[in-house]
Amino acid sequence: MKIYGSFTSPFVRHCRIALLETNLSCEFIETDAAQSAKLSPTKKVPLLVDGDLTLTDSSSILRYLREKSGASFLTDIKDFELFNMTNTVLDACVNIFFLEKIDNIKFADSKYLQRQSARVLSGLEALNNLELAGELPLTDGEIRLACFLDWGVYRERIDLRQLGNLSRFLDFARSDPNFVKTIPPLAG
Repeated sequence: MKIYGSFTSPFVRHCRIALLETNLSCEFIETDAAQSAKLSPTKKVPLLVDGDLTLTDSSSILRYLREKSGASFLTDIKDFELFNMTNTVLDACVNIFFLEKIDNIKFADSKYLQRQSARVLSGLEALNNLELAGELPLTDGEIRLACFLDWGVYRERIDLRQLGNLSRFLDFARSDPNFVKTIPPLAG
């Protein structure tokens, strides 16, 4: 089994955490955007290959890894909602990041970026109002949220100073040994 991805992707990080939790044998192959465009029909990471099976989305990869190890994936509706809400906010944040970085589109010049930014802000406020983890191991919804928050801080995309509940949650998630083992390398 092989997973292709980058060390900085929050989607890939979640899969790497699941691999650590499940103790499944898997080779991690670091790829960049150009390589992932060649490897995956969706032109993104992560990508999992296990024999004849190829999975191109972190959600299906996570389900596969959990079930392959005998565990379940997102069986609680509240955790499923947390996972999906986080994905929505994360996708908007990633869109803003890449439009600014790759296409040099300025926030003020784009109604789309303004709408995505509003989605990120309202989503973060809603996430901040949720009751979040107080014990390990984190659920998959909580892992996804922690990966997003840590990515957002790492990429300087979000500021948690006014979001005390999310800030405390991220500090708590950083006490999880598997979360710590998957910290992205320092930006060069």
